[in-house]
Amino acid sequence: MPSPYTTPYSLQALTADRAEDFWRVTDSVARERRYLSFLEISQPLSAQYVARQLAANAPHLLLLYGDQVVGWCDVSPHEWPIHRHRGTLGMGMLPAHRGLGLGGWLLEQTLALAAKRGFHRVELTVHADNRRAIQLYRRHGFQQEGHLRDAIHIDGRFGDALLMARIN
Repeated sequence: MPSPYTTPYSLQALTADRAEDFWRVTDSVARERRYLSFLEISQPLSAQYVARQLAANAPHLLLLYGDQVVGWCDVSPHEWPIHRHRGTLGMGMLPAHRGLGLGGWLLEQTLALAAKRGFHRVELTVHADNRRAIQLYRRHGFQQEGHLRDAIHIDGRFGDALLMARIN
């Protein structure tokens, strides 16, 4: 998918040969200890996740700067038959590439792919203090459906989380 920007950004579907690149980026964002449910991600755990995503033909795009993976956005399908119309959104980006408007492009392309693949509902959980992400999700049609008090515990501190969803 070509970039709407004049810079060397592009999107690529996740492939098995990009699994290690995906792991490096997700682990790096996890180690920031601010955005994800994981505080670090092992390579074997990431490889299992990639295998499940590929087997399910799940919407999963990588953001590239040149040939380097610098972000991702994915929708993980629910496994139970009555919930297969739903998926859980995950996304992240390396710090140097944030704040450039790329998140909205990456998110919209992933959501369009999810709609094509039959996802009627896409949901997510976001840390309540992650204002930029919450604004991004709202701009792209997500609505808050819940507020989980003290749902997060990192380094001795509790934090709230928001449940958000978008219906396609």
